Amino acid sequence: MSGIKPLFTAHATANGGRNGTSKADDGSVSVTLSVPKEMGGPGKPDTTTPEHLFATGYAACFGGALDFIAKQHKKDATGATVTCAVSIGPRDAGGFGLAIKLNVTDKSLPQAELQSLADEAHEKICPYSHATRGNVDVQLTVEGA
Repeated sequence: MSGIKPLFTAHATANGGRNGTSKADDGSVSVTLSVPKEMGGPGKPDTTTPEHLFATGYAACFGGALDFIAKQHKKDATGATVTCAVSIGPRDAGGFGLAIKLNVTDKSLPQAELQSLADEAHEKICPYSHATRGNVDVQLTVEGA
């Protein structure tokens, strides 16, 4: 892993691709996958998709990055809600791609202040933001007081 000093490494195994299972090796996460009807699959109840998993991970990670930045600026962003929408579809260049919409809401912080904190978290801290930058269209919106 060049470029980082690992503090933690998660391990997971998937079997059967988008119509199979995926689980963390430590048992903390275990999901059954199904291709959604919108993508031509069966859309089985009580299943998930890689996009759901990516969205939940990105939302949680971004919330942590926002909280980290806020504390550095002696602000409190623990009341912030981060939602993440991950869309998948065919790319003009072939294959499939992702598009992401992140929304940060915290009515306890002024709009300009929350925007500044969210921008800094996105640009400097969040590893999901670093991983997607230049590869995936990520739209960040902020709703403060």
